[in-house]
Amino acid sequence: MAEGGAHLRLVAAAWALVRADALAPRELDPLMPAGVRAVAGVLRLFSGSAARRGRPGERLALALERQGPVAIKLGQFLSTRADIFGIAFAEDLSRLKDRLDPFPVAEARAEVAAALGRPVESLFPEFGEAVAAASLAQAHRARLADGREVAVKVLRPGIEKRVASDVAALRAAAALVESWAPASRRLEPRAFAETVVRALELELDLRFEAAGADELRGVMAHDGYMRGPAVVWEGVAKRVLTLEWAPGAPLSDPASLDAEGLDRPALANNLTRAFLAQALDHGVFHADLHEGNLFAAPPARLTAVDFGIVGRLGPAERRYLAQILWGFLRRDYAMVSAVHFDAGYVPAQHDQAAFAQALRAVGEPVFGRTASDVSMGRLLAQLFEITALFDMRLRPELVLLQKTMVTVEGVARRIDPKHDIWAAAEPVVRRWILRELSPATQVREFVRDARAALSAFAKLAEREAELDAEAAAAQPPSAAPAEPPERTHPGVWFAFGAAASALSFALAMAYFHGH
Repeated sequence: MAEGGAHLRLVAAAWALVRADALAPRELDPLMPAGVRAVAGVLRLFSGSAARRGRPGERLALALERQGPVAIKLGQFLSTRADIFGIAFAEDLSRLKDRLDPFPVAEARAEVAAALGRPVESLFPEFGEAVAAASLAQAHRARLADGREVAVKVLRPGIEKRVASDVAALRAAAALVESWAPASRRLEPRAFAETVVRALELELDLRFEAAGADELRGVMAHDGYMRGPAVVWEGVAKRVLTLEWAPGAPLSDPASLDAEGLDRPALANNLTRAFLAQALDHGVFHADLHEGNLFAAPPARLTAVDFGIVGRLGPAERRYLAQILWGFLRRDYAMVSAVHFDAGYVPAQHDQAAFAQALRAVGEPVFGRTASDVSMGRLLAQLFEITALFDMRLRPELVLLQKTMVTVEGVARRIDPKHDIWAAAEPVVRRWILRELSPATQVREFVRDARAALSAFAKLAEREAELDAEAAAAQPPSAAPAEPPERTHPGVWFAFGAAASALSFALAMAYFHGH
């Protein structure tokens, strides 16, 4: 889409929100400052008849649904934060998770047959109506010839063009925000937009989702906090994905939490621990854990579906995350501050002690209090003020992690209003710290680094030998032999590398015995 077309799309989206009275709804007038209330009153003059019907969340859900996949995903995220926006608002937005209008089953069957290159009946003797419909795809309950129940996910017809239009508008919006609001630049609007765009592009190829589902199913099996259904590979193509049927009821159905025998505190703990175990222990995590993608069964069994967005963390990011969480758990704000500075999350010109003081102001009021006793809106506002005060910038590589953490915390609160996220996190974080920072692990890291150094020295010695050979070959036959360039003999490099390896191992053993 050309830049002008993207800007027109943004104007159209804003106009749709105004017409629905969803941009600054009249119900929020008592909470608005006088100036904002006056502007909202002017905008409301242009609202349509739809603005006079339904609650703010219902009007916003309808407006976002009409704007396409990116807007719908925003609504899904907002719906997980009932503690910030209110229960009624979140419930009204919850239809965006998996209850959008489906396309006809005949079209779905045609898509499946074309994608798999075979008649639908040859793989699925039974293929039912859509049981869930989201922004990019919908799911159908089906049965394989061997009797297994499966869920068949099918992309919406023409969705690629709709996403391309949304992507262009999102990029245009990020550029406008960056231009018009200089203070927003530390939040890297363009980098954030590109992270969202990349995730959307991957979601449009269900073969990638099948691979992510298969990988995460293995990761989840290590702890048992969460499960993933098996992939039925013969039912996988670019626009079709088949998974074994997930047991339980979707958490997007409020009645799912009232099931007989369901242990809601244990279920909330499992959700928090599953996410942290995936991110810390394996560096890969399900990055779209809203209620529409989670199924619950008594007593506290949790199954995830929809693996279109997978987040990944490198070893350094995993270490920083674990140390930050561990510092908060121990209320060691100096440690948390030092990790932020070491990671480069806070610019070096700032004072570590002052940052630790700011962290204490955030952490102390929430420790020992249940989720229902903490105002998440106020806490997030305080955190935003701190990030501005210390010039903290958005880290694109952490966008999916941060977004998923906020979503998981919101869903856990919905499951159990008394959920204590710190108590739930403690065993997973403690396990990681004891394992990764133990003396035995330090020994292994020392030895690994020494071997890497030795390998580098050996390669350098080989390269020097090659250079000597090239120099000798380049000498004219009649010329007197040139003095060879002064080089360190390969044996010296090898000896030096061996000494470095031995020294590293000796230091490691000394560390081990000293601890």
